[in-house]
Amino acid sequence: MLKGALPTAAILAAAAAGFIAGRIMPTAGAATTRVYELRTYTAAPGKLDALNARFRNHTVRLFEKHGMKNIGYWVPTDQPQASNTLIYIVAHESREAAKKSWDAFRSDPAWLKAREASEVNGKLTDKVESVYLTAVDYSPMK
Repeated sequence: MLKGALPTAAILAAAAAGFIAGRIMPTAGAATTRVYELRTYTAAPGKLDALNARFRNHTVRLFEKHGMKNIGYWVPTDQPQASNTLIYIVAHESREAAKKSWDAFRSDPAWLKAREASEVNGKLTDKVESVYLTAVDYSPMK
């Protein structure tokens, strides 16, 4: 795979998620401060399955509890990222709402317990990247 292909894949995932999100979120031309957050996790060696299990069993539900809207979750199809990368998008009402949601999530006792239990044999991630996005005027979700 060519160097730099992951960001392209992430952008394509964001575009696909935008299309999907446009079908499930209010779009009627109203001004919005809604932002989408594209997050890319690079799992520690051999930890992608455990990372997916933590998201499946705990994280996704806790995001919703703290006001984040789950848009979609993906793993790349090409190596080497297919074996160590999780990409997802969540939506927030605004950047301020995102900060409040993340602060509440990070201090939630249920999250702290799930993280601790999932990392008994070491951290699950080596790297986490976050990019905030807003829809352009010609986006189906605008």
